[in-house]
Amino acid sequence: MNIKWYTALVLTGLVGSTSALGADANAGKNYFHQQCALCHSAQPGDNGGAQGPNLNGVFERHAASDPQFGYTKAMRASSLTWDAVTLNRFLASPTTVVPGSAMVVAIPKDEDRANVIAYFQAVKAGTFKDAPRPMRTPPPASANAEPPKGEADWKKDVPGRVHRIDVTKLPPPFDTASATNSPKLIDRPANAQLRVPAGFKVDVFASNVEGARAMKLAPNGDIFLTETRGGFVKVLRPSADGATAASVTTFAQGLDLPFGIAFYPAKSPRWLYVAETNRVVRYAYKVGDSQAGGLPEIVVPELSPVGTGGHFTRDIAFSLDGKRMFVSVGSASNVAEEMPKKSPDEIKAWEAANGLGATWGPEEKRADVLVFEVGSDQPGKVFASGIRNCVGLTIQPSNGVLWCTTNERDALGTV
Repeated sequence: MNIKWYTALVLTGLVGSTSALGADANAGKNYFHQQCALCHSAQPGDNGGAQGPNLNGVFERHAASDPQFGYTKAMRASSLTWDAVTLNRFLASPTTVVPGSAMVVAIPKDEDRANVIAYFQAVKAGTFKDAPRPMRTPPPASANAEPPKGEADWKKDVPGRVHRIDVTKLPPPFDTASATNSPKLIDRPANAQLRVPAGFKVDVFASNVEGARAMKLAPNGDIFLTETRGGFVKVLRPSADGATAASVTTFAQGLDLPFGIAFYPAKSPRWLYVAETNRVVRYAYKVGDSQAGGLPEIVVPELSPVGTGGHFTRDIAFSLDGKRMFVSVGSASNVAEEMPKKSPDEIKAWEAANGLGATWGPEEKRADVLVFEVGSDQPGKVFASGIRNCVGLTIQPSNGVLWCTTNERDALGTV
């Protein structure tokens, strides 16, 4: 059977929870929950993520029409309407259909795309039969729970203002429904300005970058940054007085969700390492380079066998002696809802082979910091586990201790 013809048939018959031609909206919901829900919502109250636009009712909606989300110029200018055929093309290769789209994670399999589209269509039509996963019974609300004073007047915040939060007065988990409240981009009002402590100054250093996520300072003062969604590594060269970027150049492009970057060796770097969403590459580098001189060398071909979906940022750092490379890999889920059960003996055997706290199934080598021996082709080992999305990976110069920041579980309710 011609697969393109078959897919077209499937996409023209998506009705209800299960299409007669094979598209399964329930399977689509499961895929969406595992791979997309950290960034998107698809149904009211589904506790989806807040990093991307709300996809509730997206079927037959015009592109870039969620007023709460700041889309790229390319998406706003695309003039697309999300019918089955357009969604299928876009989800197969978003940046091909809309070059410059912030959505760069594709759904490669025809069946998965058809199921997700069936899910969107059923939600839009109101025919989807939702079967929520069982949750723990919420604890009773505290009788004296009340928001801490000062929250309502947050617009009065200035550097140095002190707030006191009484933990005993915070609402308990699940006391309120979780909500998606995404930011949106607006033009800066004429009278708006940032306020900083005395002795500090803040101003625009560079404005012609989009979606910068991580920065590292080169030995000569150049600022290297990753534009994750666009797949770029950019170089900002400061002006003589250091107040602005005299130039912004593209060091490398075509990368798959690059995030963490690191110079190696630290004192006299010969390489720039880049952590993509499921591998690590490096570019030959000498101080002052503003463009890569050649193709990247693959250092780690695969970080996780289930490296796509969920948290896609990967950070990178080297030990003080340069012998070990640390790479953080975020979870694929909120609280590992989809991990299959193991018996105590199976868990013991798994941890003996993979490290204490090592995850399995759709979370294998996720929610971890992995460690690699520099110069070795051996796979990484779990250095730290149970860290949902470790970023800002940094070595403390005085003692070599590894630090990171992490955003832990969502859907606990809002205050």
